[in-house]
Amino acid sequence: MDGHTTLAGMTHTAQTAAGPRPKPRLGRPYWRLWWANTISSTGDGAFVAALPLLAVTITRDPRLVAVVTAATYLPWLLLSLPAGAVVDRYDRATLMWVSQAVQTAVVAAITVLVVFRHAEITLLAVAAFCLGSAEVVFSNAAQAVLPALVPAELLPKANGSQQISLTVGESFLGPPVGSLLFAAAAALPFGLDAASFAGSAALLARLPRSRRDRPAHHAKIRTQIAEGLRWLTRHRLLRIVAVLLGIYNFANQMGQAILVLLATQTLHVSTRGYGFLLAASAVGSVIGGLVCPVLTSRLGVLPSFVLSALVEPAVFVGIGLAPGPAVAAALLAVQGFSVTMWNVVTVSLRQRIVPPHLLGRVNSVYRMLGWGLMPLGALAGGFVAHAVGLRAPYIVGGLLCLLSILAALPFLLAAGRTAPSAPSAPSDAA
Repeated sequence: MDGHTTLAGMTHTAQTAAGPRPKPRLGRPYWRLWWANTISSTGDGAFVAALPLLAVTITRDPRLVAVVTAATYLPWLLLSLPAGAVVDRYDRATLMWVSQAVQTAVVAAITVLVVFRHAEITLLAVAAFCLGSAEVVFSNAAQAVLPALVPAELLPKANGSQQISLTVGESFLGPPVGSLLFAAAAALPFGLDAASFAGSAALLARLPRSRRDRPAHHAKIRTQIAEGLRWLTRHRLLRIVAVLLGIYNFANQMGQAILVLLATQTLHVSTRGYGFLLAASAVGSVIGGLVCPVLTSRLGVLPSFVLSALVEPAVFVGIGLAPGPAVAAALLAVQGFSVTMWNVVTVSLRQRIVPPHLLGRVNSVYRMLGWGLMPLGALAGGFVAHAVGLRAPYIVGGLLCLLSILAALPFLLAAGRTAPSAPSAPSDAA
């Protein structure tokens, strides 16, 4: 008793002498990562607007346009698991800048093809697959490296800030710039994207290295993959969220793959207007990045997730029924807000729960389930649009999401009551 009291008194005296504990803050390495993401995402936004516009100049067949989108996300199905093991095996900062350097080379090649008028759907699909392959490694490494750069209590704020930078670049600044540049000269937005990747790689090369990511003796890749699979399989809440993410991304890509055709042919949006239509979702996303960390802290993690999951189906159906571009833009803004809330909640949850040495592998399994269905969704959207009409993919996708969240809701509530709050061990599956 006396010894315990004396130790507490000594601790209190030491804290008083040292003054109040300094408030944790995001440091220089985090802001270097933030600026790298902001620069590359702006180029990506220009690319995202320009690539479907380029595809539409080659073909008007929604199935072929969807193939290019599907090729972008196919690596998440094929390469996500080994990429996660690589991220846990090697230095994550190095993997990030090397991935961006590879993307620089790929987009530079696309620029050359456009300049010399040799761009074809097949070549665009191959280039999209190469870009997606590098993105699998980069994205897994970026999420896994963040807990080493910022304090745990600042992860929601850090992820919210990252989401804002990505959204502003990919959806707010990039698409209008990309569409305007494409209208001036088709090669310009691709050249901008190549330059942005190069600038991002230069910044990421200066991030601090982590020795613990490079153990002296490595287990076999398949053994490491199996560890990540087992961990996520045993964690009920993350497993359910991953499956829902796969369904929602499948549905989203059904519409996203043919959005350029819906906008330009059904809603009669111009080439320049298409970029601004994409930018509408960024308005909601930016607001979401600012508001969601505060909103989530007040509502709680699970209610915030369920709210975002219920908003998405209504938005999908609304876009499919939109009478004009103004309504479609407003709904895309709402979608941007709900997607940001989903991302801030789920990314922060994984970073808090998953043990650091498994984070890359668990993220890769999670994102394989969540993103692996995206190429299939894109192809499904192309065929549904070809058979029924350009509005149908959004309506079908919305109904699919609504049924899935209603079916999963009881299991989510049960899993949320038993989910651990620390990265010690996963909950047992029922």
